[in-house]
Amino acid sequence: MLPREHRLRLGNEFTLAFRRGRRCGSRRLVVHVYTPDDGTHASRVGFVVSKAVGNAVVRNRVKRRLRAAVSSRMGEVPEGALMVVRALPASARADFRELSADLDSCLAKLGRAGWLRR
Repeated sequence: MLPREHRLRLGNEFTLAFRRGRRCGSRRLVVHVYTPDDGTHASRVGFVVSKAVGNAVVRNRVKRRLRAAVSSRMGEVPEGALMVVRALPASARADFRELSADLDSCLAKLGRAGWLRR
């Protein structure tokens, strides 16, 4: 489970990550990361799983899998970063291992590009 201080909840923070952050995508998900210069707060992560992914049962299952995958990788996210993980419709048929592999791939690409610097 993702600790409360690491949850992204405010709409303006989602907008900030979408508009000012960098993104990396795969077939099943897109990761947006915005790292402000101050970095004074804990890194926070939000999830977007639209109705295009499936019905409520499917969307909640995808969200739970993504949350579990992200919580084990919080050490890779720099302090103060805002990260949004957006699930694409192909994520509905993916299992935990496939979603984790896509997340790892996106985090590695963002890290190589220098967007996950501490």
